Amino acid sequence: MDSMGYDGSDFRLMRVLMYAVTTTSYLDLRRRGLNVSALRYEDLIARPLDMCRVILEFCHLPASRLTQLAVRAFDVDSQRNSVLAKSVIGRFKEPEMTSQTKTQLNKLLKQYGMQLIGEPPRIIDGTLSCT
Repeated sequence: MDSMGYDGSDFRLMRVLMYAVTTTSYLDLRRRGLNVSALRYEDLIARPLDMCRVILEFCHLPASRLTQLAVRAFDVDSQRNSVLAKSVIGRFKEPEMTSQTKTQLNKLLKQYGMQLIGEPPRIIDGTLSCT
């Protein structure tokens, strides 16, 4: 990241880059006609039961039997034995968003045609929803 002119010490940059690359790839797949859908993490956390039902139905799986099991899976840390475990990640404090960091992140987002930090949220095409 440093060689590209970005401060590589701020992990936030890697998250933004990952978001931009995966979202761009997702939108490209949709433009090519593939039947893929997105979901918002915020929706999944806010309404896990409803979103799990929507996801299972989208996948043509028996929602009536699997929804409760899917929701219970959120109680398990899938990374529990790794450096990405909640107990490890939870120790790190989110760095302060400086104006310089915001400018760098927005520059990167703009390169990928993504929504900039500070803009009102928008839902990308094909996002599954329970509303």
